[in-house]
Amino acid sequence: MTSAEPAATPPAPPVSLTALLARRDLGLRLLAGPEDVSIHWVHTSEMADPYPYLLGGELLMTAGVQLADPAHYVERVVEAGAAALAFGVTPVYDTVPAELVEACARHGLPLVEVPPRTPFTAVARALWRLMAEARLYELRRVTEAQQSLAAAAARPAPVPAVLGALASRLGGRAVLFAADGTPSVAAGREVPAEATRALRDLAGVLGPRPGGPASAGGDGGGLRLAAYALGGGDGLTLGVATERRGPGDHTIAGVAVVLLSLLTAPHRGADATARDGALVRLLLGAAPAEIAGTLGPGPWTVVHARGGDGTPFAAAGLAAALGTALMDTGGTGTGAGGRGGAAPGTPRQEGTTPGAAGPGGTAGSAALGAVRLLLPAPASVTAQSGWTLGVSAPVDAAGLAAADAQAARALRRAEATGADLVRHRPGGLAALVDPDEATAHARALLAPLSEPLAETLRVWLSLHGGWDRTAAAMDIHRNTVRQRITRCAALLDRDLDDPDVRMELWFALTSR
Repeated sequence: MTSAEPAATPPAPPVSLTALLARRDLGLRLLAGPEDVSIHWVHTSEMADPYPYLLGGELLMTAGVQLADPAHYVERVVEAGAAALAFGVTPVYDTVPAELVEACARHGLPLVEVPPRTPFTAVARALWRLMAEARLYELRRVTEAQQSLAAAAARPAPVPAVLGALASRLGGRAVLFAADGTPSVAAGREVPAEATRALRDLAGVLGPRPGGPASAGGDGGGLRLAAYALGGGDGLTLGVATERRGPGDHTIAGVAVVLLSLLTAPHRGADATARDGALVRLLLGAAPAEIAGTLGPGPWTVVHARGGDGTPFAAAGLAAALGTALMDTGGTGTGAGGRGGAAPGTPRQEGTTPGAAGPGGTAGSAALGAVRLLLPAPASVTAQSGWTLGVSAPVDAAGLAAADAQAARALRRAEATGADLVRHRPGGLAALVDPDEATAHARALLAPLSEPLAETLRVWLSLHGGWDRTAAAMDIHRNTVRQRITRCAALLDRDLDDPDVRMELWFALTSR
């Protein structure tokens, strides 16, 4: 029932082949297959078997230089997941081979004829231009939806108004389910009973379980379904049913989730207000012992996060998904061990940084743009789409300063390794080295490498020296990977087959 995010995120919203065929200046002609397919990128190849060089979703362009067996060629292209095939007539063929047309029709692969006057580069440029226009359209659509949802939240009956605005923007139905699966409020057009049941079942996948999934997707009744857990603590779930799912729909639904979480949350009691006040005093430099009684003995977990979708509600949505209201978005420091800056007019004791619990604390604030959250330790922190998370070990109130530093280091490791979530690991060799010294050593060691070379080396090491896997992960040719790694070895004057060298370089790449 649930659906995972795609392994490779397109650089822009996909473009329909129909839009490309509509460009009269290109003179393209559809010879076989459907035209309502989505194209994510474009690739040109004259290989006899292009399968190893395709990622899926491409418009593959060829002039048939090595087209010996059209039927087998099409089978391999379809197996690789290409969206469509564009065949350029001349200089090799005067017309598109009939065997190729028949094979594409048999497999349902769209086949496009490219006339002699149209170079492949013109087709690629037109496709990227259409993608740029699609991205701009999505940005405008999401912005307008955010404004509409915010205006709805200010109306006298905000919950039905937000659901109505969401259903209108997505062109479907929005339902708010209670913890027992009963629809409490709904808006938008009616959907088949089968879709209603499937949406209720999908909402039940989330449920009120702490640490459970924050969202789920599926299909039912011929519609695309999605469910999102609200963060109010009452087990409410938002269900959405639409005919199609656009690239920005998840962002629009996320804004609605944040607003509905705030609108449906129970009124905060005196204990929550006192706890927030204790956290503020802690961040301003109070000793942990002074506020431990009010904040609670714990244990607590500190999370540092970076990412989001750029909307004003992104951080609040993350907090709601993780089940906490204790959030700080004002971090401007340089990470653990660094000296952070306080907000204008904020008192701070000498030797402390935001997030350090007590005079002389050494835990720096989250790096620029990061969000810090404080969670009750039993809560299970899971990866969140669009965010990179660093999670501390559970601590009591007296250990919050150390936990803040742990979360900052874990976030740096997550960003260095490309992971969605990294938890603090006690001990280990990295814990024995001062972060500043490790950074200085990494910069000196890796100084000869440009950023593309260093990134290629990092990915290559993380994939245990796999050429093909590195090429796929970086969307480059395997020969390019080999050339870059050979260049790294020459510039560093190191034997990259030596496990000790690999270990040292990995430590440097994750410490810089």
